[in-house]
This record gives sequence, structure tokens and C-alpha cells, in this order.
Amino acid sequence: MKETIVVSESISPLPADWQDFGRKLEKSIRAVQSWVEEHDYKGYDPADGNSSFLHVFTFGNTFLQRVLQQVVLRSPWHIRPMMGVRPLPSPHARGYMVSGYLRLHRQTGDPVYRALADSCLDWLTQHKSPFYEHCSWGNQFHYATRGGKRRKYEPIIVWTSMIGHAFLDAYEDLGDRRRLEVAESACKWMMSLPREKTSTGTCLSYVAYKQASIHNANMLGAAFLAHLASINGDSHAMGVAREAMLYSCSRMKPDGSWLYAEGSKYHWIDNFHTGYNLESLKQYMDSSGDRQFEDHLHRGLKFFKDHFFEPDGAPKYFHNQKYPVDIQSAAQAIETLAAMSDIDPDCLPLGRKVAEWTIHNMQAPDGHFYYRDIGWKKVVAPMIHWGQGTMFKALVSTLGVLKKRGIGSANTATSARV
Repeated sequence: MKETIVVSESISPLPADWQDFGRKLEKSIRAVQSWVEEHDYKGYDPADGNSSFLHVFTFGNTFLQRVLQQVVLRSPWHIRPMMGVRPLPSPHARGYMVSGYLRLHRQTGDPVYRALADSCLDWLTQHKSPFYEHCSWGNQFHYATRGGKRRKYEPIIVWTSMIGHAFLDAYEDLGDRRRLEVAESACKWMMSLPREKTSTGTCLSYVAYKQASIHNANMLGAAFLAHLASINGDSHAMGVAREAMLYSCSRMKPDGSWLYAEGSKYHWIDNFHTGYNLESLKQYMDSSGDRQFEDHLHRGLKFFKDHFFEPDGAPKYFHNQKYPVDIQSAAQAIETLAAMSDIDPDCLPLGRKVAEWTIHNMQAPDGHFYYRDIGWKKVVAPMIHWGQGTMFKALVSTLGVLKKRGIGSANTATSARV
């Protein structure tokens, strides 16, 4: 009979072999945290090709900018240095790191993590987008895809909502009202976005300068608005959040999946955007108390578990295609499965399998996580939010679930800056 770790009767104990997994998580967390801090929170991004010196030769043409971006993004070799693409700071990476630091502070009580979180929050406050009065955040480079091009620093609802959650978590954990004020400012920016109004809900726009209806962006925004409203009682924001969730949940497919978006050029189903949707829906439900979408959550989670993972734990990119195995798919899967572990007992073992596969196959000796495995080669370029920030938060979140079940040591990581 396996020895078990004895914890509170209200939480199921885990077998003793999970202690080894806890130690593996702690080691991985220390390594990636050190890498990020030693690199001053700077690194690459999959879509940073237009920060190359070659950008001037695109002459403002969207097609040429897309080509340059895709050449850099899809290269199996680390060509960024030779193309003049330099490591850049990343607001969303800082947001992910704040979330991880705050979770470590909760787990350990170590004031170092509070200091690190505060430092990143101050940086984010100082580096909001210069184009809008209220707080919002975008990429540090020009961006061009099939949806059009976006100027450097132009904010998007995805990063603004994720960073907004970090500010709200900081307010709830640390009681610093400055953090709530930033989140409320982000709410004002978000409430001013264009919206697609339909008979089955309203979709928040991905960007401020046109209507762009994308499910994960809409649901991330809704989750943030509901989180804020649960703190400050903003009934208008809560109503907008409810309408946004109605829009996306009304468009869930019968099998429990979501397309990336309803427009014909966006008809794919992928791992990490599905993870965003599920976690956002649960955050909305937890913040609002609204249970009308509970069936959608469970159907979506079943589809997620059944379609996005290989038997060894490798995360597939699409529901029907493994490669490229992308670090963002791994990170968001680990994060989502940790978040869902309190409603589905299968999520924690699956999350462990994905985490162990990712640490074993995608973490470099220096601590950073590789960008992709394309089958015949690993793409080792060190992304900053796409792999480092996302994996840090995901692994820390999983460790937090384990600690509630009696797994893990009292002190998890030691900052590279201490």
C-alpha cells in the first residue's frame, strides 16, 4: 500500500510519490525565475520580426510586414540576432511574473516575492500604452497578421485583461489601493472598446480602433470585468461581462469546442486559446456567482482533456494535430488544469503529466523553456512571455494546488536578485 500525505479531511490526500513531483516543480520554478531576473525581464517574442532592421524595407506594406514577421516566427533556427531583433521588455511577461510572485508570496509569506511583485507592478504602471488616457498594454513592436497590422504599443484586450488580473490580485493580497486604481483605469479603457451587439450576447473587441470579435479576447475581458466588479461593485461592468460570456458560450460547438473566432478566416480550434476560454469562464463564474454557463464549462473541459494531449503528456497545438508542440500550449494547459482541479479530479493528474513532459523535454539547462518542438528539431529561441512568464505562473499555480494537499516545502524559490 502506498504511503499518503495526511492533510485536512476537506482535501483529498495525494500519494507520497507526488512529493517527488513537488520537488521537480520547485527546481524548475527556481531555474526559470532566475533566468528571467538575470535577463532583466527581457527576451524575444514569436511575433517580434518587425523589430528587425529589415522592417524599414517593408515600406509600410501589410503583406511585406506579414512576410517578415512569419519568416522570423517560423524559422527553425534562432535567426533573430543576425536580423537585428533584440531582446525586448514585455508588459505581458511582467504581468505573468507578478501573478507567479504573488502566488509564491501566498504560499511562503516570503517578503522577497512581494518586493518583486511590487517592482513589476510599478514598471507596468509606468509603461502603459501612450496612446490612451486609461491604462492598457500592447506589444513592444509592430505586428501584422491576416487580421491586419497593429502599431507598436497599441493595446489589446488580451494583455490588458491578464495584466489587470495581476493588479487586482495585488490589491486583494497586499491591500495597496494604488493597484486597484490601475485596474479601474484598465476597466475604463475596456468599457470604451467597440462591441458587436447580437441577439445572443455582445462581443468585446480585441482592439480599440475597430471591431474585432475573437472569442478568447472577449472571454478574457469578461473575466477581468467580473473580477473587478466583485471587488468594487461595478454593476455596469458585471452586466457587460455577462453579455460577453453569453456571446461566446452561445457559439460553443455541440462537441464542446470553440473556434478561434466566427469569421471564416479564423476557423481553427487550438489548445491554448481553448485554455484561455475555459479559465476565463471559470473566473467569471467564481466572481459573479452566475451559474448559467456551468454546462458549457464542463463540456468545454471534457473536449479540452479529450483532444489536446498525447498519451505521454505532450500538448498538441490543434485538436487534430500535434505539431508544432508550442510552449504556450504547454503552459496554458498546465495553468488551466490546475485551475480546474477543484471541479474535476482528472485535471491534476493530467496537469502533472503535461508539466513533467514539458520540464523534461522543453526546459534548457540554463532554465529557460524552448519555444517549440517541430518534430525534427527543437526551436530554442528564448521567448520572454511565451514560455518564461507563462511557464513560471503555470508551474507556481500547480505548486499551490499541491501545497493545499500537503505537498512541497515551505520555501519554494530563491530570487536571483537576493
